[in-house]
Amino acid sequence: MTDAAYFCPLSHEGVLAVRGPDAGKFLQGQLTCNLDYLDESTSSLGARCTPKGRMQSSFRILPHEDGYLLAMTKELLQPQRDNLGKYAVFSKSRLLDESAAWARFGLNAADELLNELGLTLPPAADSVARSDSRLAIRLPDGRAELWAPTPDEQLLQLLQARLPQAPLERWLLAQVRAGIGQVFGTTAELFIPQMINLQALGGVSFKKGCYTGQEIVARMQYLGKLKRRLFRLAAEAPASDLPSPGVELFSPVHGSSVGEVVLAAPAEAGIEMLAVLQEDAAADGRLYLGSPDGIPLSLLTLPYSLNPDQEIKR
Repeated sequence: MTDAAYFCPLSHEGVLAVRGPDAGKFLQGQLTCNLDYLDESTSSLGARCTPKGRMQSSFRILPHEDGYLLAMTKELLQPQRDNLGKYAVFSKSRLLDESAAWARFGLNAADELLNELGLTLPPAADSVARSDSRLAIRLPDGRAELWAPTPDEQLLQLLQARLPQAPLERWLLAQVRAGIGQVFGTTAELFIPQMINLQALGGVSFKKGCYTGQEIVARMQYLGKLKRRLFRLAAEAPASDLPSPGVELFSPVHGSSVGEVVLAAPAEAGIEMLAVLQEDAAADGRLYLGSPDGIPLSLLTLPYSLNPDQEIKR
């Protein structure tokens, strides 16, 4: 289902722009990722944390003109703009909602079309290709994002002529299977970055120096005391039972909830999801969605492994 070529409008996300002479310096002290690694051909996942290391938002960031663009779920864009604005007043940077300025599409198995657009995208995750005012971004599982300034009716017509359009749920299912977590409004300030494996996907730097929440995030990485982490699960349930981010999971191992849904999508045989779980409950394997007697869940594998020694080199 997820291997065939298709395109999908990324209607669930917006674009926050941070621009100005001090944009890089300002963001470097706010975000988990290292902006020194970014250039015209590189993007990154990242997060912004509270002083206690809890993620307020997660995003994909890339340089653009006199600043940076951050793609995040729409519901968090304005709160993040307002909150960052309290600190931006002390620097030569400005925050703009540029969601309406960009048309963004998810592409699967469509490299030939990208090549025709002059966007020859390397296979390495986080790579960026640019042609004129359009750009493409490689995702860790081989999919791509295509960004174009609006309006670009010619591009939309080309996509519609060459590729079938898939619903957003299909794109999100691929995200679940790629093990890429995301912060939504209902899960803001609930997880530290390692709980959704952001450090394994290049979204956390342990070499960049201080940023808000850095002490907590680093302590979790170096001392290894994390007891809750990301798992992929499945449920034999109809799409009508699809859980929202933040819905709790239960296990007889504990009397209270043992985790929360990060992201869920309909699949061929039911529902697949990413969830942050207590490791002892995951090891026990008796997991239920929504209540102690809710829908049974089964564990699936993630497409990558965790390597703390490699992660701290970034």
